[in-house]
Amino acid sequence: MTTPAQSLRSLARTRASLDGEEVTYWWSGNVYAWSPDEPYEHVFGFEGVNVARLVQDADDGPDAYRLLTREAAFYLDPVTREILETWRDLPVIHVWNDPANQKWRPFPVPTTDLGAQVCFSLEIPLAYPSPLPVSQYPLHSAGDTYKALELFQFFADRADLTGPAPSVPATMSWTRMSPWLPWMARGQRPGGLTFHCRGRKLGSYAEVPERTRAYIADHHPRFARAPERWSEPNETSWTYFRTLNPPV
Repeated sequence: MTTPAQSLRSLARTRASLDGEEVTYWWSGNVYAWSPDEPYEHVFGFEGVNVARLVQDADDGPDAYRLLTREAAFYLDPVTREILETWRDLPVIHVWNDPANQKWRPFPVPTTDLGAQVCFSLEIPLAYPSPLPVSQYPLHSAGDTYKALELFQFFADRADLTGPAPSVPATMSWTRMSPWLPWMARGQRPGGLTFHCRGRKLGSYAEVPERTRAYIADHHPRFARAPERWSEPNETSWTYFRTLNPPV
């Protein structure tokens, strides 16, 4: 991993598979609310699935990739861990991001040597015009700029990365600091949410917990597979909310 192309190839083997086979990541964790001068509140459990396919991006050369993914994630009761349908008398809108694609080009991937393990870190600050302007969504928008911080870590064994396999076993962690979710109807109230999760690359989609597979099959079964081809723009919880609730 001495060049950006080699670093990206190692990340690609950890996050996905170089042979284009589908790769499923599953994660679980919790969501905490924070507001000035108020104690932190454990508001939700959280569980998600991402099914991905990595393909070479012929337009940009042999070291460029496109990661084609769909992502579903669910807000859970913080105690029972059951999938919620309502929260404080409000309907819960789960995460149904189709697509959630990425273009990858060689770059010096932040890497930490942990001895027998290697950690790849991706720290992504986001700030862009919100799909939910306050003028159109005064009850559901925290502001006209969407601001969040996404923090990913992917862990793989060094011995696996030195081998020839197109995909290597891996675990991951994910933390996100974000505004209130639109469906929480908190408007511009100061504060927001912190997501704290961990998970792993599964052997196949069949290893996703049965409850979660059943919920996906009953609601949006296409989320059990990765996309076949590139499409854009990506879906987010904010654009999905706008689709379900178009401005008047």
